[in-house]
Amino acid sequence: MIQLSAGRLDRIVAVGAHCDDIAIGAGGTLLTMCLARPGIRIDALVLSGGGSEREQEEQAALAAFCPGAELHLIVHKLPDGRLPMHWDEAKAAVEELRTATEPDLVLAPRTDDAHQDHRGLAQLVPTAFRDHLVLGYEIVKWDGDLGRPAAYQPLSPEIAERKVRLLQEHYPSQRHRPWYDREAFLGLARIRGIECHARYAEAFAVTKLTLDLGD
Repeated sequence: MIQLSAGRLDRIVAVGAHCDDIAIGAGGTLLTMCLARPGIRIDALVLSGGGSEREQEEQAALAAFCPGAELHLIVHKLPDGRLPMHWDEAKAAVEELRTATEPDLVLAPRTDDAHQDHRGLAQLVPTAFRDHLVLGYEIVKWDGDLGRPAAYQPLSPEIAERKVRLLQEHYPSQRHRPWYDREAFLGLARIRGIECHARYAEAFAVTKLTLDLGD
């Protein structure tokens, strides 16, 4: 397993199609970065759930997942499951975020995610963030779309447990879902940990990566 560092990360963008996407896909990574770098700036964008109880859940959840960070969250009101029909609005939201920040890292869904909202957002991100490192997080679901990731962020057992606890604590609207439980989240993290010689990990897809091997 080759370990590469992205250098100093001071500004992060995290985007999700739905409230809870960011926390499920990259909550452990956010906890790891924020605890290591107090004061880091997180600009988060969620395309659906605005004005509902889900926005309130997201506000509280991301505050907990980004301790000590300068967090800026925007939640839009696109209808769940209908992103392809609201392409212009979604694209405008992503491009508006791009004009407001120059991130060191972008966390977004994977381009091969089976959910049309996740996949659509993933396709929009690189059109706005063209010269940035974009890591595509994964979300376990009924579709069975998990693949072979290219990048891993190891998680300490404490961080993995904290992630699961925060997911259960801050998203009560999702607890009824059959896949939304401790076993699913820790089980996937354990598998990804095995793949990168760690106890737990979050895994990401990388669409494009530019190397600088001359320094």
